[in-house]
Amino acid sequence: MEIKGTAHCFFEQSGTFKNEFIKLGIPAEDYDIQNNFGQTDHQIDLFAEIEKAYEGGVSIFNSITQDDLIVAFFPCIYFETIQQLYFCLAKHELQGKSKRFQIEYALSRLDKRTAFHKLLYKFYCVCYERGLRLIIENPATTPNYLITGQNFITPTLIDKDRMMRGDVFKKPTAYWFVNCEPTHGTTVQRDKKQKLIDKSKASPVAGLCSEERSMISPDYAHNFICDFILGKEQVGSQLQLF
Repeated sequence: MEIKGTAHCFFEQSGTFKNEFIKLGIPAEDYDIQNNFGQTDHQIDLFAEIEKAYEGGVSIFNSITQDDLIVAFFPCIYFETIQQLYFCLAKHELQGKSKRFQIEYALSRLDKRTAFHKLLYKFYCVCYERGLRLIIENPATTPNYLITGQNFITPTLIDKDRMMRGDVFKKPTAYWFVNCEPTHGTTVQRDKKQKLIDKSKASPVAGLCSEERSMISPDYAHNFICDFILGKEQVGSQLQLF
């Protein structure tokens, strides 16, 4: 894939992908409602921008062209595996609460999940209709609401072990390519020690993932860009995509 324009990194909290694009000679900018790492170039409510664009209004999407690429780390908090514990009333912080409280809490999360599910569809639609190139990232750990439950388009690819490409997390990750196709590079980088997080602080704002769990290492970002976006072959590697 050739990027003649800019790489727009959506929802990325650390600017990791932005910085790796820049190192590879591609202009890149980071967009998020948070700026906890001092990396966010555009501190903006992307959910509101998606809604405006879907309704035909003026939004940030008006300044993005078909020469650009959007890489979006869409919030996964209501789609990930752990959410099942809320819906089956088994989450530890709900224990000891009344059954009415547990059910109302589950219902509130169900409403929020539906809202984010709709936003994801709208985001996909906005980019598809405008011919904008888009890559959406989300965890693929099973059971998964989007993938296992077939509640969204089938992912273009799933990277089953991110540590093979130099990350500190092994967790499988899904990617959806819209208006573009992945290249198939061959990087394998096994020199990372796995990072385990048993208790991570949740974000106080609905829809924002734990920063600890959402972090991606610079090595993984670099290798992913080379393997699946630029098709840039790197020395001493072999394909490890299943």
